[in-house]
Amino acid sequence: MKKISCYILVTLSLATTSCKKFLSENDPNRTTLGSYFKNQNDFDLAVNGAYNQLRGLYNNKSAWVMGEMRSDNTHYDYKSSDQAVATVNRYNVADFLDDKYNNQTPGKWNAGFNAISAVNVIMDHIDDIQLSESARNSIVGQVKFIRALAYFDLVRFYGGLPIYKRAPLTREETYIPRASVQEVYDLIVADATDAAAKLSATTFPQTGRATKGAALTLLGDVYLSLKKYDQAEAALKQVTAMGYSLFQNYGDAFQLNNKNGKESIFEIQFNTGLAIPQANVDASVYNFLPRMANTTVVTGVNYNSITNTGGFNTPTQDLISAFEAGDQRLDASIAIAEGTFNATDDFTATAVKSAVNYTPPAGKVGRPFPKKFLHAHTIGNQTNDNWPVYRYSEVLLLLAESLNQQGKSGEALTYLNMVRQRAFGDALHNITTTDQTALQTVLLKERRVELAFENKRWLDLVRTGNAITVMNDFGVKQKAQYSYLQSGSYNVTQNRLLFPIPNAEMLLNDKLTQNPGY
Repeated sequence: MKKISCYILVTLSLATTSCKKFLSENDPNRTTLGSYFKNQNDFDLAVNGAYNQLRGLYNNKSAWVMGEMRSDNTHYDYKSSDQAVATVNRYNVADFLDDKYNNQTPGKWNAGFNAISAVNVIMDHIDDIQLSESARNSIVGQVKFIRALAYFDLVRFYGGLPIYKRAPLTREETYIPRASVQEVYDLIVADATDAAAKLSATTFPQTGRATKGAALTLLGDVYLSLKKYDQAEAALKQVTAMGYSLFQNYGDAFQLNNKNGKESIFEIQFNTGLAIPQANVDASVYNFLPRMANTTVVTGVNYNSITNTGGFNTPTQDLISAFEAGDQRLDASIAIAEGTFNATDDFTATAVKSAVNYTPPAGKVGRPFPKKFLHAHTIGNQTNDNWPVYRYSEVLLLLAESLNQQGKSGEALTYLNMVRQRAFGDALHNITTTDQTALQTVLLKERRVELAFENKRWLDLVRTGNAITVMNDFGVKQKAQYSYLQSGSYNVTQNRLLFPIPNAEMLLNDKLTQNPGY
């Protein structure tokens, strides 16, 4: 027994020595952040990962639920037999009945902070290795653009936010209070400014990565939101000298063969042609079609969109009526699925028709849907459409607005009418008024039809101080039209201009404070 005991002790001693030696070496199966970044390729892969997080921010269902369905642009097909939690929660966002428990809005919060986290990891380790100046500038410029873009999206929907400039390593660093709206904007401006300074000018064909033009567009958009109109003008005028231009036809901006083209400032990338396909799912046209057992007539692909897919982001008649006669954007933006609804509110399509002057024939229903995202694909609910974050037409409209707000209304008309001439095919519909108030109204309406379904409308209504009046008036019309709407719907108050901080975040972080009214 004594010999056995001694043998065990010796064995344990040797094992302990071996373990100490083993643990002092790097386990190839357990890479830590401190040892990951060994060359530029490692950083490039990490930057790709940060871009990937933007897909969740802009293509999560919460993006169009909060950006479009919250507005007067789109509504939904009510299905009385579908009272699933996700369905009802989407209805509630559109009807201004959502609360902090709603499960359709946290996706935006989570995706935004995932992108911020991915950026911060890169920034924390950017000096781990020696990079050339051009490589370092490219990496820093791209990720600071991503961080600025994510914070800009979040601050407009939620207000003040926790600010993370580096990846938190402790509980105390993770669970922090909300900074003020101004402090968040200070970070956004700093990041976007540095990105614009470090990134290269746009070259064509583009790669889909952030460029100086994208950073300056973001900066101009931010300054406009902050009512710093002269600074917005300065940033946006630089973009107009970078070689961007409008496609001759509005619909060309969304064609698959024009991805990252001359009108693209920045778009979220999807590619179904890769070995591992990267398809657009959560913002594909299938979400916006009526619920159908077979979508072939509309999409060319047989797909059942009844369960948890179709029936949402339906263009309203209010939006369709906003297009002027002769505006070619209507036909390019909206189409009509013609057919019939059955007793359970599911749709059978028999044809696709133009939305221009459409009147349904006897026995048929015309259900509009966003046409600009309908293009050839082979698998149902997996499309190859990129998501437009900024297009050159928006640069022109942002610039026109920044000029008008400074009293330079005559100059503003130049940029506004570039957009309208493309839309109408001639100069006969040019705007001529230089009355500042009247022109601001024109610009807001122009943004509505030019950027329809690109998740801009709700933010525009809030930014311009029109959300409460416009949406309450719209709600009166909605409740007169749809008997299923609750009496408390569309009660739009100041508190409703922000969304609630997700309840799960409140439970995790006791230093967060909830937005008023929730």
